[in-house]
Amino acid sequence: MSESQTTRQLVVFSLGEEEYALPITQVHEIIRYTEPRSVASDVDWVRGVISLRGKIVPVYDLATRLGFVAERKESAKIVIVETTTDMAGVIVDDVEEVLTVEPGQIEDVPAADNESIEAIAKIDDRLVILLNPAGIFAGSAGVVSAAAAADPSSNGVADLVVA
Repeated sequence: MSESQTTRQLVVFSLGEEEYALPITQVHEIIRYTEPRSVASDVDWVRGVISLRGKIVPVYDLATRLGFVAERKESAKIVIVETTTDMAGVIVDDVEEVLTVEPGQIEDVPAADNESIEAIAKIDDRLVILLNPAGIFAGSAGVVSAAAAADPSSNGVADLVVA
């Protein structure tokens, strides 16, 4: 069972046939998918940046980050996640619901399996994969800012660092 002994609220979304979730406390907002502006990057899951009410936000393809082929659906959304230093967007197929889960419904996964996955929530016959935002963005620190520094037309993106 998970070390967390409190009820948790999760934002549940779909990627392919699977259901994933992020803690509602780390979800800033959910927006309709809009094509990010490309920035040069060596990281294959970096899709670019968007302007969110005047703030530059990096956007990542979560399906690619988790190791499967991304297929953009009409229902796609960008979930804006609060990182340790700023905000970042992750592309998902659709947002399903906000779900309240009890401690007994959550099981930890071995840490060596995947740094992006924190636990699994078992709700009736469903398995919802709880993602670890810090693990999702591990290895991406400075990716967008470095790309922006090489692009003088980025209009301030160079100051943005995702950690």
